[in-house]
Amino acid sequence: MSQGSALPPRSGGRQTPKQKKQKPRKKRSFLKMFFFTIFGLLLITAGILAYLVLKIDDAVETIGVDNDTVVIPAGESVKDKPVALVLMGLDSRSHGGGLNTDVIMVAAFKPNTKTATVVSIPRDSKIDVEGYRERKANSFYADFYSMALKNGLEKEAAYADAKQEVRTVMSKLFGIEVKYAAVINFQGFADVVDALGGVEVDVDMRMKYTDSQDGTNIDLQKGFQKLNGDQALDFVRYRKSNDGKNMSSDFDRNRRQSEVIGALTDKMKSLGAAPKIGNVIEAVGNNLTMDMPKGEITSMMKIYFGMSRSDITFIPLEGSWRSPYVYLDETKLDEARAALQANMAE
Repeated sequence: MSQGSALPPRSGGRQTPKQKKQKPRKKRSFLKMFFFTIFGLLLITAGILAYLVLKIDDAVETIGVDNDTVVIPAGESVKDKPVALVLMGLDSRSHGGGLNTDVIMVAAFKPNTKTATVVSIPRDSKIDVEGYRERKANSFYADFYSMALKNGLEKEAAYADAKQEVRTVMSKLFGIEVKYAAVINFQGFADVVDALGGVEVDVDMRMKYTDSQDGTNIDLQKGFQKLNGDQALDFVRYRKSNDGKNMSSDFDRNRRQSEVIGALTDKMKSLGAAPKIGNVIEAVGNNLTMDMPKGEITSMMKIYFGMSRSDITFIPLEGSWRSPYVYLDETKLDEARAALQANMAE
């Protein structure tokens, strides 16, 4: 009996294989949890992408004009060859503003390198090109729109005609084909900054200016800081103070515009901005119009989304002020022409 009792019970012998099978179960449970997690992340990602696609579609419907009947020849799309456009910023605030373009930029985009050259033009620049009466840069759009209305065009047709005429002027000025024109109002600029959670810039001077007639109330301290949308707009618009002490200029404004656009571009590329992209797209869609076919706008978004500040060459034109014009520096203008033409080269 003592020998028999020394033998391990049969039940004990059956426990050993059970214990050996517990490890693979743990492994299978871990793998199952891992795959469920990955699958869940994929679903979330797909949902985010679907949401962004819908946002983009909605924005494009608002931004693009109804010219999808235009056939883009093979190899002529923005995804295949460089394209230039003129961007005009309007002061369309509720307390004032009009069709004078306080911001005028000509940009050339190159798809195979995903780079851009952006030339900013002081609003008071004297522009004299063949076939057009000389005038300030910021008055072209308003003047062409008014002339189109006088010639019997309806409102939307007059806007389209004005964009086309501005494109022609800028094409002659820089010696390139400016194929499209975009108009954004100041509120759109502020909304984009707010959609990204603000923008960090170095405010170069104390900025204090109020104007009860148009509702301007600029009040910024000097130094590096984060600005919300309205403050960023004040930063790029500032020209003078009420007491005449901290005066600025169109050249300073152009430099600040480039600084803010560069900072926004970098922020758009950061991982932290990813959840905010939908709001950015919506802000742009609510405040921007272009004479570009909707399909081409979508292609532009896909190709150039994710650009960083280092991918963009900013060239602010300079000159001298002799009332009522800014007379552009011809050397700087030639440099801008050469840079735009180089980025348009295939």
